[in-house]
Amino acid sequence: MIRPLFAGTACLALLAACNSEQSPPAVDKAQDMAAAPVGQVSAATMGSNMVSAYVPNAAMGDMYEIMAADLAAERSQNAQIKELARMIKTDHTAASNAMKAMLPQAAPEVTPPTELDERRQGMIDNLRSAPAANFDRVWVDQQIAAHQESLTLHRGFSDNESPLAAHARSVVPKIEAHLRQAQQIKAGM
Repeated sequence: MIRPLFAGTACLALLAACNSEQSPPAVDKAQDMAAAPVGQVSAATMGSNMVSAYVPNAAMGDMYEIMAADLAAERSQNAQIKELARMIKTDHTAASNAMKAMLPQAAPEVTPPTELDERRQGMIDNLRSAPAANFDRVWVDQQIAAHQESLTLHRGFSDNESPLAAHARSVVPKIEAHLRQAQQIKAGM
C-alpha cells in the first residue's frame, strides 16, 4: 500500500512541476503588476522624506534600469526599444555616477546598495524568463511602471533640504522623456 501511494504522490509532484513551467508568464505578469503600486507607495512615502531612503531607492532604480536596458539590447528585435534602451542605459549610468560622486559630501553616512532588492530582482528575472514573443511588451510595461515610480521618488525628494535635492531635480526631465517614449512605444504595439 505504501508504494502505490508514494508513486501517486510522485506523479502528482511531477505534474505540478510540469504545470509550473507553463505558468511563469502569468505569475511574472502578476508579480510585475504588483511591483508597480508597491514601488509607487515606497517612492512616495519613504524616498521623499529621508536621504537614507532616497539614496538606496534611487540607486536601485538606476541599477534596475541599466540591467533592463542591457536585456532589451540583447533580446529585443524592435529598433525603437533598442534606441530607448540605449538612452536609458546612458542616462541612468550618468545619474548613478553623479549621485555616487555627491554622496561623500551630501550624505557621507549613506552607502548606496550594490545589489537589487527582491522586488526589482524579480522584475529582472521576469524579463529574463519572458518568452521572445512577449519580451517587448513585458519590457515596455515594466519601463512605464519603473519610470512612474522614479518620477514619484525624485519629484518627492526634490524639495528636501539635502544637497541631493538638486540631483533629484536634475534627473526628472530625462525620466519624463524615457516615460513618454515608453508610452509612445506601447501605444504603437
